[in-house]
Amino acid sequence: MSGLVQLGGALPVVAERPVPESGPMHDGFGRRIEYLRISVTDKCNLRCVYCMPEEGLPWLRRDQLLSYEEIAEVVRVMAGMGLSRVRITGGEPLVRRDLPTLVRKIRAVDGIADVALSTNAVLLGDLADELRAAGVDRLNVSLDSLRPERIDAIARRAGSAEAIFRGLDAAERAGFAPIKINCVVMRGRNDDEVADFAAVTRERPWHVRFIEVMPTGDNLDVSRDEFVSADEMLESVARVGALEPVAGPPGNGPARYFAFPGARGTVGVITPMSHNYCGTCNRMRLTADGQLRPCLFGSIQTNLRDPLRRGDPIEPLVRQTLRIKPERHWLVQGSDEGSGGLAALSQVGG
Repeated sequence: MSGLVQLGGALPVVAERPVPESGPMHDGFGRRIEYLRISVTDKCNLRCVYCMPEEGLPWLRRDQLLSYEEIAEVVRVMAGMGLSRVRITGGEPLVRRDLPTLVRKIRAVDGIADVALSTNAVLLGDLADELRAAGVDRLNVSLDSLRPERIDAIARRAGSAEAIFRGLDAAERAGFAPIKINCVVMRGRNDDEVADFAAVTRERPWHVRFIEVMPTGDNLDVSRDEFVSADEMLESVARVGALEPVAGPPGNGPARYFAFPGARGTVGVITPMSHNYCGTCNRMRLTADGQLRPCLFGSIQTNLRDPLRRGDPIEPLVRQTLRIKPERHWLVQGSDEGSGGLAALSQVGG
């Protein structure tokens, strides 16, 4: 049984490594896989310059999307294999209707201990309380500037900033903690705000994570011309004051965290390009159309949707995907080499 496919192309030749045939999920490099990022839609209400073309993309049809029941079934099967943590992503997940219903279905699965959500917060103001009540534990919010006019320019949607800040306020009132703020740093667009973002963590319980630009087919000019390394970001933060390494907030990601003495929040860096962290990868990804991806990048994915709809068992396909999980990504800054044919991160729930 094989559901192996290649993004946008023919069946690739991939190296397989042995993995356990039962029990907790381990890939062929011995890494324990316990975390699944679930994209519920490829659509987004923003067009951020590093993420998606301004004109958008050809969207998936409704019948191509996994239903909430199908997503919950994948989670149930993988929970039986040791999955314990889930993050709901997109596109922008809040554009999919009635998302709290999915949250409740996932929370009902035995073994799932943590449910998180990544969002741009544009629609969060009206949904924060319901999402919290449904069982979302933690939020990651994309915020690439503290200046409203810049937020709107980077998102290429007027009025975005007002909605995002309203969503953040609603999240704090709903009791979400920690709230992680994801800022993609780009030279000439927002790199002069790194110190300002860091300073906010002294007063607000925000955990600001600065992220290096990752190249895809549509953002090659940004990734080539506007890349800022995490080391440079930390140098900018040091101008505000001395940082101390800290454990950081609970979570599943690869950030390294620091804090100012006595600060309410932390400063983190996520370094996919300058300091590869693939060696500790603990995750796989489920795309909105039901492809199980062992890596965000690369062209390998396994079709779970069609077997699910036929009533076929999917655990063997999950084990197969573990066997082909690569050791690392092979991204090259300013090039689509290694991206696996992705035009935009929204295609796979980046």
